[in-house]
Amino acid sequence: MKINRCHSLRGELTVPGDKSISHRSIMLGALAQGDTKVSGFLQGADCLSSIACFRSMGVDIENHKDTVIIHGHGLHSLRAPEKVLDTGNSGTTTRLISGILSAQPFTSILNGDASIQKRPMKRIITPLSQMGAKIESLNHNDCAPLRITGAPLHGITYHSPVASAQVKSAVLLAGLYADGTTTVVEPQLSRNHSELMLKAFGASVSDTAVLSDGRASVTITPACQLYAQDIQVPGDISSAAYFLAAGLITPNSEITVKNVGINPTRDGLLKVINAMGGSIDIENQRTSGGELFADLTVRTSSLHSTVIGGAIIPTLIDELPVIAVIACFAKGTTIIKDAQELKVKESNRIDVMAKNLSLMGADITPTDDGLIIHGGKPLHGAVIDSFKDHRVAMSMTVAAMNSEGETTIIDDECTSISYPGFFEDMHRLAH
Repeated sequence: MKINRCHSLRGELTVPGDKSISHRSIMLGALAQGDTKVSGFLQGADCLSSIACFRSMGVDIENHKDTVIIHGHGLHSLRAPEKVLDTGNSGTTTRLISGILSAQPFTSILNGDASIQKRPMKRIITPLSQMGAKIESLNHNDCAPLRITGAPLHGITYHSPVASAQVKSAVLLAGLYADGTTTVVEPQLSRNHSELMLKAFGASVSDTAVLSDGRASVTITPACQLYAQDIQVPGDISSAAYFLAAGLITPNSEITVKNVGINPTRDGLLKVINAMGGSIDIENQRTSGGELFADLTVRTSSLHSTVIGGAIIPTLIDELPVIAVIACFAKGTTIIKDAQELKVKESNRIDVMAKNLSLMGADITPTDDGLIIHGGKPLHGAVIDSFKDHRVAMSMTVAAMNSEGETTIIDDECTSISYPGFFEDMHRLAH
């Protein structure tokens, strides 16, 4: 993909559905009794991997693009797959489904692409094993492929060393099948889509308790049955982020992104935009299924630096690559810290973003847990390797649109993982 400077972005759009919520709707719909109808489902490669895995276990799922219907037959209705469950590039599918498979009366093997085979799975193997699960890393490196032999599970209290919604969700999903209550305690509160949806499907999940030291605790009670629901998936704030960023830094721009999910465990980007002096309006707020929606409008802004770290990190972990791009156009030095989790995403996003933005002329330094960005240096075109990481490719597109000369992004097709049609939507706003 070749990209040149853009002189103005104007208009409105609706981004694809939230990836996290789309994944969870398939999983809980498959375990529920009855027909679950999901509107606004994300037709990205990762979410399609979740559909394929549950189809392989006997679940009838109709995919009508914007609407998906899952014909569930209850908590204990999954059948042994006849082949390896292929999770593709999806860490969410791999980790969350492991919690479910741990309690099933059959053995299954999970595997994915080369990226998945490098991503750390010990973070879910450890708590699930404590619950009685039998999980083996077939390459003996705590990564996929995983062989999971279903076993009776018991409830535990697990103190997670990382604030990870994927770890928390895997344990809570396993907790549906345990012989007692299961509690997860995190260093900070991570996104809570699983808790909200579990409650909607009839599971007994406590309200999250934020402890005096900032840790967050949630408890689930074993379920006898889950019940089908209609789910409206909001637009993914992680996908909206690229348009919000582009609207802030591209001259003569005003962009409205409609129907965006602004769940308080996911809205860190909005706080950062405000902290950097960005012009953003949050309008038409409403709630559906426990999830908060709004329309977001940004305009070209004079931005200044900020420090991003601590408890806000789990609320914007996927947006940090494009926040690094925003920081290149802000006055002063922006520091991103406490973000070690970026190292174990589809790529090492700390090193990859530092390398790519440096190639374009940015003054950016990687650290062990983040980035230091001295803003204000003009960027120029370069040949950029996305490392097949969708969030890197889309973030560097925003940078390229505000750089002198032509930029080439290698492996740009990876954007289909979370945002099919990304380039078409961005092009439509260009003037």
